[in-house]
Amino acid sequence: MDMSSRTQGELQIVTINAQRIDAAVAIQFKDGMRAETEGPARRVILDLSQVDFIDSSGLGAIVAAMKQLGPGRKLDLAGLTTTVESVFRLTRMDTVFALFPTLDAALMAQAS
Repeated sequence: MDMSSRTQGELQIVTINAQRIDAAVAIQFKDGMRAETEGPARRVILDLSQVDFIDSSGLGAIVAAMKQLGPGRKLDLAGLTTTVESVFRLTRMDTVFALFPTLDAALMAQAS
């Protein structure tokens, strides 16, 4: 799973550089997220702007990534395409994660 990250103080941005998070890459995604988020950042923003498909395995992998952050750390999602956002809303996962239309919107929420 191709992902990259950068840290700004207590904020970390993880960008997924792939079009799909599905059963074929769910384990790689979880392992990659574990490696990328080992640092102390209290808030992690997952930039999904390049992802245009997610299935239940991908959804489960994102939930697992949130849980592995542990207490006191937060995972927010940014840049969801219409298709990906609809999966989160249909499964009521929009009540678990803060969803932001763009990375900039997520960053502005941090500032306020």
